Amino acid sequence: MRYHNITHDDMLNGDGLRVVLWVAGCTHCCKGCQNPLTWDPDGGLEFDEAAKQEIFDQLEKSYISGITFSGGDPLHAANRVGVRALMAEIKEKYPDKTIWLYTGDVWEKILHYPAMQYVDVLVDGEYMQECRDVKLLWKGSSNQRVIDVQKTLKQTDPTIPVLHCGDYA
Repeated sequence: MRYHNITHDDMLNGDGLRVVLWVAGCTHCCKGCQNPLTWDPDGGLEFDEAAKQEIFDQLEKSYISGITFSGGDPLHAANRVGVRALMAEIKEKYPDKTIWLYTGDVWEKILHYPAMQYVDVLVDGEYMQECRDVKLLWKGSSNQRVIDVQKTLKQTDPTIPVLHCGDYA
């Protein structure tokens, strides 16, 4: 897994103050993407122990709500194994911290991915420039959904996503 940046004290990519891991690799290549630099899975830096420790140091802070995985696409083939392993370690070490994940994939196609067991909130769907709305909370275009993953997985039919309570549009 490769990454471009680790953001501290972020307020835009999920609920509360968060640490954000911006991974490398995306095949969606959305028109108007805010991070085209992250599309190349060979770009950025190798995710190493120092990067992991930087994230853990942030998660140790009581005022940090959790971590957000963004990019690029954390579910790109080059990221899936590394992202899942990091999520598992975070959930074990910091069970009260939330995990948010941004992906261009849609819930119905990824709900059975093993990583979903660790995700609290998923923002799904490709960014669509023609649906851009700066008033939306936690997403860039109106086609995207902010999904409460754990509530959705507990339903009789998990293919019907439960929207996160903060998703007003």
